[in-house]
Amino acid sequence: MSFCLDTYLQQSDNYEILASQAGFKDCARLIRFKAPEIVYVNAGEEILGSRVIGITPIPIGVDSKKGTVLIPYTKPCYGTAVVELPVDMAEIEKIRTLNIK
Repeated sequence: MSFCLDTYLQQSDNYEILASQAGFKDCARLIRFKAPEIVYVNAGEEILGSRVIGITPIPIGVDSKKGTVLIPYTKPCYGTAVVELPVDMAEIEKIRTLNIK
């Protein structure tokens, strides 16, 4: 299931915003605290159709039991948010292949 994150957030209610209008470091800390598994990626990697912005290494939270990922989502002028999205296992495996640690 490859999709565009921007479009998904505009057209779906099937996600949860855990933090918004925050700094990147605070969002990264929240992801590390909440997620049972962390995958670290480089800035600029494409995750769910969007390039992640932040300070490398960027944590992406994975919850295989719930089938969700927690990602930092930065929009200029709005700050960074942490968004929890349902994804299928193929997307989780794709994210795991980007792990730099």
